[in-house]
Amino acid sequence: MIRIDWRPLLTRDNLRRDAFAALTTTSVMVPQGVAFAAIAGLPPEYGFFSALLPPIVAAVFGSSWQMVSGPTAAISALVFSSLSAGVFEPGSPQFISAAIVLAFMVGVFQLALGLARMGQLANLASTSVLVGFTTGAALLIVLGQLQFALGVPMPRPQDFRAFLSGLMAAVRGADLAAVAVTSTTLLFAVGIRLWRPRLPHYLVALAAGTLAGVLATHWGYPVDTIGSLRTVLPDFEIPALSVDTIRTLAQAALAVALVGLLEAVSIARAIAAKTGQNIDPNREFVGQGLSNFVGSFFGSYPVSGSFTRPAVSVDAGAQTPMAA
Repeated sequence: MIRIDWRPLLTRDNLRRDAFAALTTTSVMVPQGVAFAAIAGLPPEYGFFSALLPPIVAAVFGSSWQMVSGPTAAISALVFSSLSAGVFEPGSPQFISAAIVLAFMVGVFQLALGLARMGQLANLASTSVLVGFTTGAALLIVLGQLQFALGVPMPRPQDFRAFLSGLMAAVRGADLAAVAVTSTTLLFAVGIRLWRPRLPHYLVALAAGTLAGVLATHWGYPVDTIGSLRTVLPDFEIPALSVDTIRTLAQAALAVALVGLLEAVSIARAIAAKTGQNIDPNREFVGQGLSNFVGSFFGSYPVSGSFTRPAVSVDAGAQTPMAA
């Protein structure tokens, strides 16, 4: 049953703030989703699909008023490593289908844990474990994005020896236009955050990097782009479940489900510490489970809460889940 205990907060002023927060968060979430899809080994539109319906479902059924679910860096890296370690070739139709089935199975596991009122499991993971996992995922993501920053194809960082060998060659043959766009984006993101923290540094950095890419292309140094998305609206389609696929993905689905729940509840509690809201971990489990379960019927791969989107949403003035 849906418990909209934030209904009294739906005042005109709060809705105006939610609308502004939604616009701000969306402008970050769209390119972020496309980037996370690349980390997961999926075409860019699947990051977009994962940022559409799951945030709404998680916001309605979860307990956090400011959580914004969707594709995350850690989950994307875990999806890629889980699927590419098996029989699936990244980017292939089989890989895409397996990622969607994985979202379905993750949703089932999370929903079962929530309905069984196992939310207190989130208290069993120590801070050291979460910090270690997040740091490891961050390092893999940074290393995995160097090929785009340098504009040169490189091995995935999971094979570290091959990656280091490829890195030496990539640095020597780096595309200076790609390096310029990357450097511009990073400098503006860090600089604005340090010197003008009230400004939306994500938006400024995105605009600066985009402008740098446009100028480089105009001056005869073309920058690679992802091209046009195949579509922005997913079709309803039942995940391609089979006994073999379920058996192959069961262990990965359980791992992704647990990591996603720990990530979401930890972030929800961190936000609640600032806003003074009480968080119900069981409802968060149910909300995350339903967001993955429902999303899998609309082309979504596994999602969770992220550090970035709620922070942007809160900074922009979000008051209720309507912002999501």
